[in-house]
Amino acid sequence: MREDGAAGRLQALQNDILETIARGEPLAAVMENLCLRAEAIAPGTICSVMTLDEQRRLIALAAPSLPATYRQAVTGIPIGPRVGSCGTAIFRGEPVCVTDIATDPLWQGFESLVLPLGLRACWSSPITARDGRVVGSFAFYYDRPRGPDDVERRIVATCVHLCAIAIEQEEVRSRNHRLAYFDTLTGLPNRASFNDAINRMIATEPPDFGLMLIDIDHLKITNDTMGHAAGDALIAAVGARIRSVVGEAMACRIGGDEFAVLLQRGTRAVEMRAVACGILAAMAAPLDHDGHGIVPSVTIGAALAGEDGRDCVTLRQNADFALYHAKETRRGGYVRFKDGLRTSMTQRLQTRRDVDLALTEGRIVAYYQPVIRLDTDEIVGVEALARMRLPDGRIASAGEFRDAMDDPKVAHRVTGQMLAAVATDMAAWQQAGVPFQHVGLNVTSADFEKGDLVQRIVRAMERTGASPRQLVVEITERVFMGGRKDGVARTIEALRERGIGVALDDFGTGFASLTHLLDFPIDIIKIDRSFIAAAQNSTKSSVIVEAMVGIAHRLGMRIITEGIETQAQAEWLQSMGCRLGQGFLYAQALPANFTAELLQRFGPRPDRAARPLRGITASAA
Repeated sequence: MREDGAAGRLQALQNDILETIARGEPLAAVMENLCLRAEAIAPGTICSVMTLDEQRRLIALAAPSLPATYRQAVTGIPIGPRVGSCGTAIFRGEPVCVTDIATDPLWQGFESLVLPLGLRACWSSPITARDGRVVGSFAFYYDRPRGPDDVERRIVATCVHLCAIAIEQEEVRSRNHRLAYFDTLTGLPNRASFNDAINRMIATEPPDFGLMLIDIDHLKITNDTMGHAAGDALIAAVGARIRSVVGEAMACRIGGDEFAVLLQRGTRAVEMRAVACGILAAMAAPLDHDGHGIVPSVTIGAALAGEDGRDCVTLRQNADFALYHAKETRRGGYVRFKDGLRTSMTQRLQTRRDVDLALTEGRIVAYYQPVIRLDTDEIVGVEALARMRLPDGRIASAGEFRDAMDDPKVAHRVTGQMLAAVATDMAAWQQAGVPFQHVGLNVTSADFEKGDLVQRIVRAMERTGASPRQLVVEITERVFMGGRKDGVARTIEALRERGIGVALDDFGTGFASLTHLLDFPIDIIKIDRSFIAAAQNSTKSSVIVEAMVGIAHRLGMRIITEGIETQAQAEWLQSMGCRLGQGFLYAQALPANFTAELLQRFGPRPDRAARPLRGITASAA
């Protein structure tokens, strides 16, 4: 009779438990219900369900008829060959029946956990997933020394099967949740988790938490030069270091090179700054990847909820503005949002949109400023300068849209349109016999980072038929600072192999200029206008210019001085040994057609007598 009654109740148990699993009820609740139903079918038994954590330690998932102190004591014990009935069953992957806990060696050291509870025997069966993994155990405890009978074996067989289904279902649910809310590379909460968390925090009055947005500096360079495996290692390392610093705060990865940190309620500006400094300090140690050292660098922008925004949109926007400002003015540092940033950043973003539209509509045009031989006033070459034709017809100088050039995509596109225009003009001048020695084309860090500069130049020259030997690529020291040294050097060498000259522009205004002259093959040095303006009134500036000229001559490089505005400056530069220069004393930047006329009149020809070239503007031309 017991067997018949048990069979019907066991079938009902199975149906009910499968239904709760299908409804997606919490695993712990399902297992507790399972234990209570099994105990009701098999009087005199007490049930437990154990699972494992990632370190293969026991977790008392369900034991509703045992005190909480027992569940707490068992949780965290590593499984092993002699860890009671459950820890041993999971370790072995087979049932373990201990009929007398007091004397069995498997329970030695653990018997005090259950004997005071009146439990004398324990039969534990491993729970095995479909792929063969042992994921837990289901156990019957008895109040006297004994083993299971046939009915109890059938009950346990059914319960173990139901446990396996429920635990695997929970694993799938947990895996899907992790994929939806956590980043697989760093293990940090992802953008979806971040959005949920910041929405909850901003809805709690008063909003007084901190938000930091963090960007990895130069990740693209790492990916391009060392491979995406190195880039992934860098992202993972940065994520781990951020997590190690922020403690109870929530660190998230919200994009490819973007992280966010939500600092707990009550955070003040000084505390937020301290966390930011801790994150920056944590990046100092190099990361080793396949024998190559990578020094992580991040830039941080931050805002305080309440002071800097009382809704998510404003708060995140202001933190973004702070980050953008930090990347422009303090890369590798920290900036907190302050009044005025929003206005200036909005203006910059508008400038970027204006330039982007001008690029789309073909309104980025090339103007040319003559490079003069100072002793004869001959035009030996020109520098191509980007100008933007506004919708009203006015021409905007590069200074008016300089902010947009900080965007690598915009800078790359501007170079593309300038290169096409310069190649077209050079071809036209060469075919018409217009005399000139070179045309200087400014390129940016973005062009080197993209890695296709040489190919773009070659294609543009081949498409128009222009000779690349009359092109000079002008780079600033930002190119050296923004890219890997060997990659920049290889690009410069590839340009020179094709007969294209390389000029170092704005020389003396950046970092480690003399080192660059040693490390990179440069043909021309262009001394920045700031030295020329100060030289006649400053002994230090005069000495520096004289030293630059002497160094360049000894290294076999040509010198071009920029920003010559007076005859006195021109004469003084000649006395210093400078032969070439450019500036408003001679001519402003002019459209291509005016430039061609000037080259015809003042270009280098052996039979041409020297004539003064002074103050040419577009209207005068």
